Amino acid sequence: MDKVLEKAQLKISEKDLKVSDMAETLVFSEIVKLANEINDKINSGERVFNLTIGDFNSHIFPIPDEFKDLIIKSYNHHDTNYPVAGGMPTLKSAISEFIKRKEGLDYKPSEITVASGARPLIFSTFNTLVNPGEKVLYPVPSWNNNHYTHISFAEHICVETRPENNFMPYASDIKPYIKDVALISLCSPLNPTGTVLTEENLREICDLILEENHIRISEGKKPVYLMFDQIYWVLTYGDIKHISPVSIYPEMKNFTIFIDGMSKYFAATGVRLGWSLAPASITDRFKTMIAHMGAWAPKAEQIAASHYLKDTENVDKYLEHFKDELSYRLNKFYEGLTKLKDKGFGIEVIPPQAAIYLTIKVDLIGKKKPDGCVISSSQDTTRYLINEAKMGVVPFYAFGSPETSQWFRLSVGTVKRDEIDECVGNLESALSRLQ
Repeated sequence: MDKVLEKAQLKISEKDLKVSDMAETLVFSEIVKLANEINDKINSGERVFNLTIGDFNSHIFPIPDEFKDLIIKSYNHHDTNYPVAGGMPTLKSAISEFIKRKEGLDYKPSEITVASGARPLIFSTFNTLVNPGEKVLYPVPSWNNNHYTHISFAEHICVETRPENNFMPYASDIKPYIKDVALISLCSPLNPTGTVLTEENLREICDLILEENHIRISEGKKPVYLMFDQIYWVLTYGDIKHISPVSIYPEMKNFTIFIDGMSKYFAATGVRLGWSLAPASITDRFKTMIAHMGAWAPKAEQIAASHYLKDTENVDKYLEHFKDELSYRLNKFYEGLTKLKDKGFGIEVIPPQAAIYLTIKVDLIGKKKPDGCVISSSQDTTRYLINEAKMGVVPFYAFGSPETSQWFRLSVGTVKRDEIDECVGNLESALSRLQ
């Protein structure tokens, strides 16, 4: 009894509450951390432009009216119970028709999985196709591949890309590792850069994968798979065209998992409706995993989307206007930042191609701030831009790049047209105060 009392009186501190090694070492999102910090400043009355988050101000970029009305109608119809695991059949049929019409991809409903956004499907891809200890190859910078690889207990093969290649990986970057990897994770248009894989570049990467898989399958081994995140594929501008692996080589359909959804090109990040395209045998595994997670998209939203995606006239009208608005912002920022470069400030900027992002270089290393302190890191640069330029952008180290990188992601989903000149002007003033 005394021992029981002794245990009951044991003092326990927070440090005694141990968790798994994976959870202990999992890093919180730097992007969300920055966005929260900036939002705190905004909520306290400070005027700061939050160009960090890959999201939209829903007052500037609302979801399509027709889609919203259909969601409300579905809730009024009491469509609030569990949806069908893996996606409502009517929605999967509508997705099949939509991607056939807009992208030319031919996928049956049985090859489509619907979930509450793209993230559960990326999680499912990693944990369905990669065994603990196997290797995942991904380029840096890229969004969250480092975290998903960590969560799935896989080994990282990071391919560092270069600005002269628009931060896109080449087949020559991948070739040395092709025999060792279980999964290659690519994103085009790329988050964070807003650049795209060219057809020639992607063709050469597919050649590597097909050649390797012919060998593996002949030896009875698990093939190397390609996760192709194309969540921004509709949002390309000017002469830029989105290219997919399956459009180049139909045989790639056996080895490719597409990640897609309504979040980005319908400004519907909070609606939580994503889908994957994959061979039916893999889709079955995804359905099981999504069911165990309970990561279904809400039934009302699924039913609404099944009707909206078939409304071709309103879909195309919305996308045309939406792309025009995003393209204007990207080009306006590009023009303004290019003028700062021409004035001799340490600015580089890659011309916009796609998505909602602009890739900029702000090299302030060695510059002395008005308080006499010298900027010595990209973290210092990030803080200076927030505090002095009143502009929040995301450093590429948040996407796996080295901390020495001076490149940043600028997102235009929260800025109004008439705020861009003010934002660029704030930056010029802040840069002018440096010595």
